[in-house]
Amino acid sequence: MANFWKPGTERPRLVDDEEGGVLFHYSSSSAYSSGFGYGSIEKQRKRLPIYKYRDAILYLVETHSTTIIVGETGSGKTTQIPQYLKEAGWADGGRVIACTQPRRLAVQSVASRVAEEMGVKFGEEVGYTIRFEDITTEGITRIKFLTDGVLIREMMDDPLLTKYSVIMVDEAHERSISTDIILGLLKKIQQRRPDLHLIISSATIEAKSIAAFFETRRRRPGLEGEELGPKPVPAILSVEGRGFNVEINYVEEAVLDYLRAAVSTVLSILDQESIGDILVFLTGQDDIDATIQLLNEEAYDNGRKSSDLLVLPLYSGLSRAEQDLVFSPTPRGKRKVVMSTNIAETSLTLEGIVYVVDCGFSKQQFYDPISDIESLVVAPISKASARQRAGRAGRLQPGKCYRLYTEEYYTNEMSAVGIPEIQRSNLVSCVIQLKALGIDNILGFDWLASPSPEAMIRALEVLYSLGVLDDDAKLTSPIGFQVAEIPLDPMLSKMILASGQLGCSEEIVTIAAVLSIQSIWISVRGARKELDEAKLRFAAAEGDHVTFLNVYKAFLLSGKSSKWCHKNYVNYHAMKKVIEIREQLKRIMQRLGIGLKSCEWDMQVVRKAIIAGFFANACRLEAYSHDGKYKTVRSSKDVYIHPSSILFRVNPKWVVYHALVSTDRQYMRNVISIDPSWLVEAAPHFYISQAPDFKLAR
Repeated sequence: MANFWKPGTERPRLVDDEEGGVLFHYSSSSAYSSGFGYGSIEKQRKRLPIYKYRDAILYLVETHSTTIIVGETGSGKTTQIPQYLKEAGWADGGRVIACTQPRRLAVQSVASRVAEEMGVKFGEEVGYTIRFEDITTEGITRIKFLTDGVLIREMMDDPLLTKYSVIMVDEAHERSISTDIILGLLKKIQQRRPDLHLIISSATIEAKSIAAFFETRRRRPGLEGEELGPKPVPAILSVEGRGFNVEINYVEEAVLDYLRAAVSTVLSILDQESIGDILVFLTGQDDIDATIQLLNEEAYDNGRKSSDLLVLPLYSGLSRAEQDLVFSPTPRGKRKVVMSTNIAETSLTLEGIVYVVDCGFSKQQFYDPISDIESLVVAPISKASARQRAGRAGRLQPGKCYRLYTEEYYTNEMSAVGIPEIQRSNLVSCVIQLKALGIDNILGFDWLASPSPEAMIRALEVLYSLGVLDDDAKLTSPIGFQVAEIPLDPMLSKMILASGQLGCSEEIVTIAAVLSIQSIWISVRGARKELDEAKLRFAAAEGDHVTFLNVYKAFLLSGKSSKWCHKNYVNYHAMKKVIEIREQLKRIMQRLGIGLKSCEWDMQVVRKAIIAGFFANACRLEAYSHDGKYKTVRSSKDVYIHPSSILFRVNPKWVVYHALVSTDRQYMRNVISIDPSWLVEAAPHFYISQAPDFKLAR
């Protein structure tokens, strides 16, 4: 076991930074790489760049309330720092070390890796918690990986997070909504709990702004006027990342089709460059599927044996088995080509990657609070993301990054950093979480980046219309507190509460579970007709929600068969997840005292329960419309039923949708037909005040 710095022993050399933080200075003469696959795990750990900063990290955590660690992905900070803390005694006496991640896939893979390195049973001393999945053991788990959102929910039961000694917020530069909220909340908690130590890990230059955010300079005077306890001034430590240079290559002229450009670049690397795996950054699953098919076709046409290549996708919807293929060592005699979304930019370390192909785009969520439309837009990445992507190469040897955009564009037009998610998202869930934590003055909350006033007002309006907030913008009792307790979008939570009163909670909890995952259908390129035919086997005249019930019932009757799923274009892993989520929701409902009853397939009450949560999403078919155009009742926007819906081309007169998505048109996803009189019945306050002519409009 290595010797760690302890108070009272010789301290590492440090100097005060001119801007108030503390910086450690180390020589950077030697190159490091992870080198997994060689020697014992202990030797592998010592090869990581983070290893030589071990004593410095422990010293800073001991002496400062907040430590900010800046280092590129690949330094080993995510897997090693929690272990260093445990070895130094931060998990003694029943305390727990937490490490948050913005992405669920990163939580799972990192926790698994740390358990393997420590030689402990996964889920005991080392575990993880994500929404609807808790792989920890009460009283035994000492290192816990979890998403930022789960840590926020833990505060509802334990506002001061008393069981944690150190909380590490990893990948803070990603600036997800939950990350921004958790940083503001942790700052408040530290004022009440000076013994709580924070580590903020970021891979970009945002360290100074985060340090300024946490700097309080509050003094706790001792006997001689000296400060007691850890210093409130945040410390900053810069950590080396990759150990080898990465050569950056740009295209000479802008490319028109980045998918074809990515494929031709991969083929050039395979033909001209020495051995090494390839990572290709694309925007989403559709792009990845199309590029994999195109690469296989081009490789075959060029006479390359497909057996030489191991082409693998990487995106958040993959099963655990498919994820494991990506992280496994490349078999001898093969070259791995990983097609990934921006999920591989941070946290996830892919060993063996020598070449990176960067398309220059990613899918980003943008919310317009005026039109109330969320759009998943393919948008240019920032320079910070481009650097992150390039940093995936050069781990084991000098690497190369091929950027499918010009150097001039990178230098002159690409933004330095991306827009924080909190400034481009729907804030309904964010507001109810803060309200549930007793933070009533949302606008006065200490934000790292201020959200848009329009989005905040829209969120308050929605929660008020649902009966979650009262006239003073405080949570109502019991509905407001019950909605906050359920870890779903508030509209889904209100739907679940209504189902208890209407006697259809067994059906509604199934619908809520299905709507909580991306999709239960398998989309196979070139098999659109077969998928549509499979959907028709389960189609319900009422719409998509009831169709989901039919699929779920048939899945159970099949004995939860994977063969049945394959035959019917149903995602087997998604259905297993639906069952897990459903069981968790049932436990929450029982805790809230909501009776679990079946309506015996009375779909009218099921639809009324859906309307109880989604009455604001009502639309009516335009008279004499030949193209299926609807008008939203609330704002008279033109919308259309999405082609993936069971009701596409059926066009009922009145519908309620689950979500709007914007592509070439504004499309309604997951649609159900309704009787308009149910809207007035469910929400007279909403429709009488907002549409006095509603009854005439029928």
